[in-house]
Amino acid sequence: MMVSAKIIVTGRVQGVCFRDYTQRWASSLGLTGWVKNLRDGGVAALVNGNEDKIRKLIKKLKEGPSMARVDNTDIEWSDCEGEFSDFKITW
Repeated sequence: MMVSAKIIVTGRVQGVCFRDYTQRWASSLGLTGWVKNLRDGGVAALVNGNEDKIRKLIKKLKEGPSMARVDNTDIEWSDCEGEFSDFKITW
């Protein structure tokens, strides 16, 4: 079943390749959507795909790349939102 997850990650997640890390993992799992930096220093993502694969991505996001420090991860699940052909970094 296809679902969507809106994910907000806070901590030291900007300037540490977090968006690239998210894009690489999401693409490797066959997920679609986007990731972007937020003005408050967090990172937001909208991810569409199989729920189990999204949960795998969330686990990786909670770990983050080596230079990151993830303090909190908020997830809001919903029915599949939007149609994306791939997973992109946006601004």
